[in-house]
Amino acid sequence: MAGTRETDDLVPLHNLLVDVRACRRCEADLPLGPNPVVRAQGSARILVIGQAPGTRVHATGIPWNDPSGDRLRDWMGVDRETFYDDSHIAIMPMGFCYPGKGKSGDLPPRTECAPLWHEKILAHLPDIALVLLIGSYAQAYYLEDSYKTLTERVRAWRDCLPRALPLVHPSPRNRLWLRKNPWFEEDVVPFLRQRVRTLLDNDSF
Repeated sequence: MAGTRETDDLVPLHNLLVDVRACRRCEADLPLGPNPVVRAQGSARILVIGQAPGTRVHATGIPWNDPSGDRLRDWMGVDRETFYDDSHIAIMPMGFCYPGKGKSGDLPPRTECAPLWHEKILAHLPDIALVLLIGSYAQAYYLEDSYKTLTERVRAWRDCLPRALPLVHPSPRNRLWLRKNPWFEEDVVPFLRQRVRTLLDNDSF
């Protein structure tokens, strides 16, 4: 997942993000049409990789602009202003557009986005020190492990350090999971807050 500092031959990040936001690859399959959501600057030290925008995020174009985002920011110990400062925190979902509604919630992220765009964006993010892999789709794509369930993988979060940290999705739908797994908020969340604060306070940041 490492970015590279060899960016001289790359399309400038600003131009790349313009291309991403203009992407229409899946237009015919998107019930609300395309509206790719991504935020990044080359100086970012934290990268948030989630699933795909929901309807509120689609409507506003602001990632994590929903109750899930409120909980994620609480876990990270940051306010909205800090979270949306893309010179510090980059946000790149597995699927850039709202995929539509399924039988039990939103459909999975479109599979075209990550292979098409992630590597190109990561090449412009050489200083990322912490990648939050939120939910099973991001974890399955970026982690090579033998864990069979999200719970097993998140419980083994220390195995992914120092660069990656697998998290359960902060959706209100996961309240029961959080009650059944109190170790997450007792152990993982305090570590996350401290790590985020260290990166935000780092003079070299």
